Amino acid sequence: MSTAVLHTAEKTTTGEQVVDGGRTLRRKTELADIVRLCETQLHKEPFSPAQHKAFGAIMACRTPKLGGQRFACDDCGYQRYVYHSCRHRACPKCQTQARQQWVNDRKAELLPVPYFHLVFTLPHSLNPLIGWNEKNQRALLNLLFHAASRTLLEFGESRLHGKLGVTMVLHTWTQQLQSHYHVHCVVPAGALSFDGTKWNPAGRKFLFPVHALSRVFRTKYTEGLATLLNADDRIDVPPHLAVDLYSPSSVDDWIRRYLISTPWVVYSQPPFGGPEKVLEYLSLYTHRTAISNERIQLCVNGNVRFLWRDRRNDNELCSSVLPAMDFLKRFASHVMPTGFMRIRHFGLLANRGKADRLNLCRTLIGAPVKTKATEAPQTALQWL
Repeated sequence: MSTAVLHTAEKTTTGEQVVDGGRTLRRKTELADIVRLCETQLHKEPFSPAQHKAFGAIMACRTPKLGGQRFACDDCGYQRYVYHSCRHRACPKCQTQARQQWVNDRKAELLPVPYFHLVFTLPHSLNPLIGWNEKNQRALLNLLFHAASRTLLEFGESRLHGKLGVTMVLHTWTQQLQSHYHVHCVVPAGALSFDGTKWNPAGRKFLFPVHALSRVFRTKYTEGLATLLNADDRIDVPPHLAVDLYSPSSVDDWIRRYLISTPWVVYSQPPFGGPEKVLEYLSLYTHRTAISNERIQLCVNGNVRFLWRDRRNDNELCSSVLPAMDFLKRFASHVMPTGFMRIRHFGLLANRGKADRLNLCRTLIGAPVKTKATEAPQTALQWL
């Protein structure tokens, strides 16, 4: 089999017909088809540069625009064209290899102890503020990581008398592409003592009381939010909230009325099937976008029908129909600002010195030390 790099090729049209080696095949509607359908209108909408970049990458992915390779059989002469992927993290066609590599790397770091899966969720009353623009999105989601990580690390210090390890993954969407901001956390059941001489185990069925976690998390987040709203370079306030957030006293009143009085949800339990299963589950969000092409059924007369599961009704499979532009607006709301890290590690699992700390923990637990030499990460992807 010989190959050749393609730099240009005849442009194909989107739709239900795909030609491959003289054969005509049928395929389902993809996200890229919907983006192409609305391409002209997209430029009239106030999308962020990161969102426009995502749309452009999705349209170009695996098309002649990105070039590709030609595979030819030396015996029969059959040729097949394979176009390059865009590798954008919002593209539903990409990131499969990166996802599997991430899972393998995280599994290699697992300690031989029980693990817990925790979820810290923000109240939906914050959705308009977070989703208003990229500045707010970056600041308020950074605050989510900070408040949740500090809550867990402080509980580890006070209750386990040591340093906890936490891997966090941001998830921003529901099955219907609505905003639902929360972080998933994978935490080993124990902590490295402050002097580094002992592994302090946690219970197998219980890490920390969720009601206590919830209260501390709420306090840390609301205090940080008040600071962001009262700073000289404060986050931007949507017009419909401007009256409520025009001064420090009004900010405090709004926080008490809409946030302090609202239950903040923290979920915690040992992962069903072990930490490996949780990592596989989280990888669907670390290197996937808000919706897969498999869930998009069709786009007819400017309307998109897509599948979703009703979590409140035993995961019943449902379908919804949205105008194409509304569908893309929902999708775009989950495109993170350029450079924003959706995966972060804290405590024992913080990147600098992680391998040495984990080997120390293995020694204290009585497990084999991993001696395989690894090169220092060279790219942002490897640091994840």
